[in-house]
Amino acid sequence: MKAVHARKLLRPIDPAYTEMFSGKVYSVGKGAVSLRNHSAPAENTVIGVHGFLENHCYFTQTYQAPDTELILLTCSNYHIPVSGPTLESAPWQTQIKYLEATIEYDAAILNQVLQNLPSTNRVRVHGHSRGGAVILEAIKQWPELYANVDVVLEAPVLPQGKLHALARALLDPVSHGMWPWVIRLVNSAPSTAYGQTFFGKMNPRKRVLLERLFSSTRDHLTIVRNIENILAWMEKGDMAPYEHMRHGTILIPKIDRILDREAMLQSAERSPNAIRIIETGATSHFVTLDSQEWVPPLSLLPNAAAAGA
Repeated sequence: MKAVHARKLLRPIDPAYTEMFSGKVYSVGKGAVSLRNHSAPAENTVIGVHGFLENHCYFTQTYQAPDTELILLTCSNYHIPVSGPTLESAPWQTQIKYLEATIEYDAAILNQVLQNLPSTNRVRVHGHSRGGAVILEAIKQWPELYANVDVVLEAPVLPQGKLHALARALLDPVSHGMWPWVIRLVNSAPSTAYGQTFFGKMNPRKRVLLERLFSSTRDHLTIVRNIENILAWMEKGDMAPYEHMRHGTILIPKIDRILDREAMLQSAERSPNAIRIIETGATSHFVTLDSQEWVPPLSLLPNAAAAGA
């Protein structure tokens, strides 16, 4: 990458979205994790892993039960989308050997979180889009950790997956040096100019969360590295993580103009029989923002204590 391009890509991006949050927020390497307060004794734990250019608020309205312990990942070099708590350094964090802003790095964050934070024996890890790849990579890095974990992969980036043709057509002409200019252009345009094509039918929550996507990372380099890493990870097509999935669901939208739906479905069918593949009626890549009816009930969660008895 030319030095002039690198300097442009390292210019900081100001945060543009936050929500009030009640709980603790820990830094973990170049990422973070937020542990939401719950008003009743926790019966279930859900760990949410957001997608490319999203933030962890993607999951907050999906899991609102007072007895759900909600733990939310902020991927490396993304802004932490909360106001309220003071950021603390996680006392249990260990050094991560992977390059930041990659699926591999964020998978290492996830494994540290899963090892140290859940207080219940009934655990779900829910990843949307790139977050699905982060979960699969985390399973590959530490398969034993997921023996009794329920996995939900929502419109996920999968091994041997592909971008939708529309997304490819947009990305192919963009060189490294063009990204700051492209991002300014997108952020200055009303979301209606491109939203219907890529986001499907809007609702108030989708509009709030998807309006300022290109302000979610700390710099432009993270966007470029995320894209290149997603493409390389899919192309590598490592099916090994599927062998270690014991419980869970893969949600495939009816219409997806971000990822190639057929490639996603073909890859999902390589997963074990224990994994449910649900072709949803969602009309966009954002399945659970379209309708929460597609979220598998928490009653399906396996009990690690009973399994280990």
